[in-house]
Amino acid sequence: MSYRYRVVTVFGGSGFIGRHLVRRLAKSFAVVRIATRHPNQANYLKTAGAVGQIVPLAVDVRDDASVARAVKDSDVVINLIGALFETGPWSFNTVHVDTPSRIARLAKEAGADRVVHVSALGADAGGTSNYARSKAAGEKALLAAFPEATVLRPSIVFGPEDRFFNKFAAMAQISPVLPLVGGGKTRFQPVSVSDLADAICAVIDREDAKGRTYELGGPTTYTFKELMQLMLKVVQRKHRLLLPLPWGVSETLGGILEKVPLIAPLLTRDQVELLKRDNVVSANAPGFKELGLTPTAPEVILPTYLHRFIVGGRTNTLTRDVGVHEKYPT
Repeated sequence: MSYRYRVVTVFGGSGFIGRHLVRRLAKSFAVVRIATRHPNQANYLKTAGAVGQIVPLAVDVRDDASVARAVKDSDVVINLIGALFETGPWSFNTVHVDTPSRIARLAKEAGADRVVHVSALGADAGGTSNYARSKAAGEKALLAAFPEATVLRPSIVFGPEDRFFNKFAAMAQISPVLPLVGGGKTRFQPVSVSDLADAICAVIDREDAKGRTYELGGPTTYTFKELMQLMLKVVQRKHRLLLPLPWGVSETLGGILEKVPLIAPLLTRDQVELLKRDNVVSANAPGFKELGLTPTAPEVILPTYLHRFIVGGRTNTLTRDVGVHEKYPT
């Protein structure tokens, strides 16, 4: 993969997925523009490339002129912007519908060759969740403006900076009980952020990816309860109680937590609604296999970043490892 002298604009490039994607694009010698509300928060990514190769830009995605400046002369435009909950002026409609529509329309006007949009596996025009419906509406608006765009629908994404395993591992440090929304029966196919970044790069290279939608799920399907058990095993807190919460109780709890000011809500009523449906790939949907990629299981990656939640840290596993291997691990 080489994009030497090509310009790639990444909306939301300073976020969780973006930081992994930008580093890959930098290695391909592309000039990478990071379009973000707070360009100073993307300065740390400049060291991933040569001088002047990675350029953070201040962009207001609600303004045509601002977005047009970001996509001008771009060969590839990638949208990673998304929201798990609504706050202030950033409604689901603004973030998931208006933003991809505007980016696609102005990318088409600017003559971009490729547009890649990262949506979500839960996108569903007929869903009961506002999040799911807005994601589906955003895909439709995007493709109406740029029919050749590629849409990626990942299941829950995990990695060193994720807001899933890290959040629950932090809760396990202080709470003897972890709640299981809806009883913990919702199924997921967690996707490594590294694998997702590889998939984005792969579709840029493929002509047959134009106009297609890929559903990206990891190699294994887990229930929410099984994911919590896996996390607790990694952080060595298997004695924590997993408490099943009926849907009615979960909705009440979400209604309370979404009203707590100044902090990101741990749970909202819309997220509870979203959890009522499994988050797994559809039968026969194109995915990692069609892109020539093999996704990595969470069991391989979680120990590489959740060790900080272990009492005593990573070194706390030395006694166990010596007992198993009869030597200190290298």
